[in-house]
Amino acid sequence: MGKAFLGEFEELVLTMVGILGDQAYGNAIVHEISSRLDREVNLSAVHVTLYRLEDKGFVKSHMGGATAERGGRRKRYFQISNAGLAVLRDMKESRMQLWNMLPQLKFSI
Repeated sequence: MGKAFLGEFEELVLTMVGILGDQAYGNAIVHEISSRLDREVNLSAVHVTLYRLEDKGFVKSHMGGATAERGGRRKRYFQISNAGLAVLRDMKESRMQLWNMLPQLKFSI
């Protein structure tokens, strides 16, 4: 199997899943993207992306318990997988190599 690639939004959502840890669910991801990046995203776009990442093996999910404030509905929580961490590491390394070729953006690794 070849090298895995993610789209920009997939990478963003996957990164947020990693940041949020055991509190990663749809609305929390939307809130974090909005507050940290000042970027508005659609909840349904986040859900579609999470399910696509799960199909690719980059995240795992499980259902939380039912809560009264949600009318008895359960939240689906997501967790980054080892494959998800690996693809993020690969993407970071590739970008750092390219950025280091550009003198105006040169960083030390």
